[in-house]
Amino acid sequence: MPSVQEALQRLDRAIALARQERHSLLKVVHGYGSTGAGGDIRIAVQRRLHELSEGGQIRGCIFGEDWSKTDDATWRLLQKESALKSDADLGRRNQGITIVLL
Repeated sequence: MPSVQEALQRLDRAIALARQERHSLLKVVHGYGSTGAGGDIRIAVQRRLHELSEGGQIRGCIFGEDWSKTDDATWRLLQKESALKSDADLGRRNQGITIVLL
Protein backbone atom coordinates (compact mmCIF):
# COMPACT_ATOMS: atom_id res chain seq x y z
CA MET A 1 0.00 0.00 0.00
CA PRO A 2 1.40 3.39 -0.92
CA SER A 3 1.62 6.29 1.48
CA VAL A 4 -0.68 9.24 0.93
CA GLN A 5 2.22 11.20 -0.58
CA GLU A 6 3.07 8.36 -2.99
CA ALA A 7 -0.58 8.02 -3.97
CA LEU A 8 -0.78 11.74 -4.77
CA GLN A 9 2.41 11.51 -6.84
CA ARG A 10 0.93 8.57 -8.74
CA LEU A 11 -2.22 10.59 -9.33
CA ASP A 12 -0.23 13.52 -10.72
CA ARG A 13 1.73 11.19 -13.02
CA ALA A 14 -1.46 9.49 -14.24
CA ILE A 15 -3.08 12.83 -15.03
CA ALA A 16 0.03 14.02 -16.87
CA LEU A 17 0.21 10.80 -18.89
CA ALA A 18 -3.50 10.90 -19.74
CA ARG A 19 -3.11 14.47 -20.98
CA GLN A 20 -0.01 13.56 -22.98
CA GLU A 21 -1.98 10.74 -24.63
CA ARG A 22 -4.85 13.17 -25.26
CA HIS A 23 -7.46 11.37 -23.19
CA SER A 24 -10.49 13.39 -22.17
CA LEU A 25 -11.08 11.53 -18.92
CA LEU A 26 -9.44 9.23 -16.45
CA LYS A 27 -10.94 6.72 -14.04
CA VAL A 28 -8.95 6.72 -10.81
CA VAL A 29 -9.20 3.72 -8.49
CA HIS A 30 -8.07 5.02 -5.11
CA GLY A 31 -9.93 2.62 -2.87
CA TYR A 32 -12.16 3.34 0.06
CA GLY A 33 -9.87 2.37 2.90
CA SER A 34 -8.89 -0.96 4.34
CA THR A 35 -11.19 -0.54 7.33
CA GLY A 36 -14.22 0.28 5.18
CA ALA A 37 -14.54 3.65 6.88
CA GLY A 38 -13.01 5.89 4.22
CA GLY A 39 -9.24 5.96 4.01
CA ASP A 40 -6.67 8.71 4.07
CA ILE A 41 -5.72 8.13 0.42
CA ARG A 42 -9.32 8.51 -0.75
CA ILE A 43 -9.72 11.74 1.19
CA ALA A 44 -6.39 13.16 -0.05
CA VAL A 45 -7.08 12.21 -3.69
CA GLN A 46 -10.53 13.78 -3.60
CA ARG A 47 -9.13 16.92 -1.97
CA ARG A 48 -6.37 17.18 -4.62
CA LEU A 49 -8.84 16.70 -7.47
CA HIS A 50 -11.14 19.34 -6.01
CA GLU A 51 -8.18 21.75 -5.80
CA LEU A 52 -7.16 20.98 -9.39
CA SER A 53 -10.72 21.59 -10.53
CA GLU A 54 -10.98 24.88 -8.62
CA GLY A 55 -7.64 25.94 -10.11
CA GLY A 56 -8.74 25.15 -13.65
CA GLN A 57 -6.15 22.40 -14.10
CA ILE A 58 -8.84 19.78 -14.76
CA ARG A 59 -12.37 20.29 -16.05
CA GLY A 60 -13.85 18.55 -13.05
CA CYS A 61 -14.36 15.23 -11.37
CA ILE A 62 -17.20 12.94 -10.43
CA PHE A 63 -16.72 11.04 -7.21
CA GLY A 64 -17.77 7.41 -7.23
CA GLU A 65 -20.66 8.00 -4.85
CA ASP A 66 -22.13 10.35 -7.49
CA TRP A 67 -21.27 8.19 -10.53
CA SER A 68 -24.92 7.47 -11.38
CA LYS A 69 -27.34 8.30 -14.16
CA THR A 70 -29.36 10.31 -11.64
CA ASP A 71 -26.44 12.73 -11.11
CA ASP A 72 -26.58 15.75 -13.46
CA ALA A 73 -22.82 15.88 -14.17
CA THR A 74 -22.71 12.15 -14.81
CA TRP A 75 -25.73 12.29 -17.10
CA ARG A 76 -24.18 15.11 -19.17
CA LEU A 77 -20.96 13.11 -19.52
CA LEU A 78 -22.86 9.97 -20.53
CA GLN A 79 -24.64 11.94 -23.25
CA LYS A 80 -21.24 12.91 -24.72
CA GLU A 81 -19.46 9.60 -24.07
CA SER A 82 -22.10 6.89 -24.49
CA ALA A 83 -19.53 4.08 -24.14
CA LEU A 84 -19.32 4.97 -20.44
CA LYS A 85 -22.86 3.66 -19.96
CA SER A 86 -21.36 0.17 -19.80
CA ASP A 87 -18.90 1.09 -16.99
CA ALA A 88 -19.12 -1.57 -14.28
CA ASP A 89 -19.13 1.05 -11.51
CA LEU A 90 -21.92 3.20 -12.95
CA GLY A 91 -24.78 3.36 -10.47
CA ARG A 92 -22.98 1.29 -7.82
CA ARG A 93 -22.08 4.28 -5.58
CA ASN A 94 -18.50 2.96 -5.46
CA GLN A 95 -16.67 5.37 -3.18
CA GLY A 96 -13.35 3.82 -4.18
CA ILE A 97 -13.27 5.44 -7.64
CA THR A 98 -13.36 8.91 -9.17
CA ILE A 99 -13.87 9.99 -12.78
CA VAL A 100 -11.51 12.84 -13.71
CA LEU A 101 -12.48 15.14 -16.58
CA LEU A 102 -9.30 16.44 -18.21
